[in-house]
Amino acid sequence: MVERQTESAGQEYDATPFLPRRGGLPAYRRAAARCQGCPLFREATATVFGAGDTSARIMFVGEQPGDQEDRAGEPFVGPAGRLLREALHEVGIVESQAYFTNAVKHFKFEVAERGKRRIHKPPSLREMSACRPWLTAELRLVDPELVVALGATAGKALLGSSFRVTKDRGALLPLPQDARQPAGRGGGMVVATLHPSAILRSDDRETAYTGLVSDLRVAADALG
Repeated sequence: MVERQTESAGQEYDATPFLPRRGGLPAYRRAAARCQGCPLFREATATVFGAGDTSARIMFVGEQPGDQEDRAGEPFVGPAGRLLREALHEVGIVESQAYFTNAVKHFKFEVAERGKRRIHKPPSLREMSACRPWLTAELRLVDPELVVALGATAGKALLGSSFRVTKDRGALLPLPQDARQPAGRGGGMVVATLHPSAILRSDDRETAYTGLVSDLRVAADALG
């Protein structure tokens, strides 16, 4: 068993010590449940690891689990997940043949001043970097032909800090070399789009949803 990691001043955030030395996705899921690579584990209910087809041709990467995902321990089960599945159905991507995960595996939030509602907070660069080994492992083990980056955080985790979702969305881009498999199924490509939660917050939800569908159609066409 991995020893518990305690936070100290100036300590580097890094999930690497918690990764298993061998095994497939089930082994990584079990190990991730004990991850203390950054302080987010302290307040979250559980680690939310990826789920879906373990040999999927397409992987969807979001930012982090939300409130409902944190409680359920599974990704994309809340309102944003339901909207994403609606869009997938519209473009002909079969949900059961996809893999879903997030760049950060713990829910980061603050509690509203009144009541107990937990309000999403974006992960920091340190937290994203700490969680990167889990995402890298998922990319290696699933080995998808195509990755869909949902939102700015996922795009930066996959494509680097220069990524801008407004500029790069809807384009078929190569997955950076450090995330590719040497003998992968297709070399690895990325299509970026908005996160479904951004569409739910949009003042013009219909237009935003149409844009999501258009971007996902690029991904569907790339899979053939």
